[in-house]
Amino acid sequence: MSHRFRHLLAIEPLTREQITFLLDQAKPFQEFQRYPLKKLATLRGKTVALAFFENSTRTRISFSTAASRLGADQMNLQAESSSLKKGESLSDTVLTLEAMKPDAIVIRHGSSGAAEFISHRVDVPVINAGDGTHEHPTQALLDALTIRDRSRSFDNCNITIIGDILHSRVARSNVHLLSKFGAHITLCGPAMWLPRELDSLAPGIRRVPRLEEALDGADVIMALRIQQERLHEPSLSADEYILRYQLTPSRVRLAKSNAIVLHPGPMIRGLEIDPVVADSLQSCILEQVTNGLAIRMAILFELIAGSAEPQEQAKDSPHAAH
Repeated sequence: MSHRFRHLLAIEPLTREQITFLLDQAKPFQEFQRYPLKKLATLRGKTVALAFFENSTRTRISFSTAASRLGADQMNLQAESSSLKKGESLSDTVLTLEAMKPDAIVIRHGSSGAAEFISHRVDVPVINAGDGTHEHPTQALLDALTIRDRSRSFDNCNITIIGDILHSRVARSNVHLLSKFGAHITLCGPAMWLPRELDSLAPGIRRVPRLEEALDGADVIMALRIQQERLHEPSLSADEYILRYQLTPSRVRLAKSNAIVLHPGPMIRGLEIDPVVADSLQSCILEQVTNGLAIRMAILFELIAGSAEPQEQAKDSPHAAH
């Protein structure tokens, strides 16, 4: 079966086989992060355009570092300096970028569907680095890689996701990915962030407003980043969120003894997660960052160099660096 990808826009349309292929492609790049000299020539002479219309630090730096370690050049467009502020349309901005002849465009945008919109208007691969409340596919892939590395089988794995599920593209992409492999998913958070419509994301989803119940028997605990401005709503204060939903050591003990803790970052210590939990042996937060590099290197390699002749791929692949 061919696993060739033109774009990476979302997790929802991907098959289990395609997801497994991408996770497997990341393995040599994980090994590569341990090398003293972290530089390949795989994408030498190629250019990756980073078009970030929302503020971002971690994802942008991760993609930039991934491109650099593959030997690619980069062109950067950031929200604060964008011509969009001068009234230019998204379509015109990206067409201008494409006229500079990049070999792939990585886009983050505040509108759901923006990445797909652009993919129909350019002739190069488009990678979705987060679009509105829709999806964040590379985050879900790096989370899955982290879970798999910790010897967790996805099948029958109990995953608890905590926080603002309603507005979270990270939660949506993770639900789409993990449910394809037979994971049991529990969503937990304040009622206003846990609407009934979320049941349609995947079969067998549980919505549980009480954190203690949601953590019972969990293999994987994922705390989401909370936008602090949402905590000024009359129905929920920061103090109330901490009291009811902060991931504390005593609450983690309600999960399985070998449960692991994930967080997509940036993490607000003392709000979503207790510092003791963040720094515990069960925490995989820093592993997620490292695995993000491996996943993004694998995706850039696949989308840009994936159409190369087999002998050319072999020459430039990370395997050849061993």
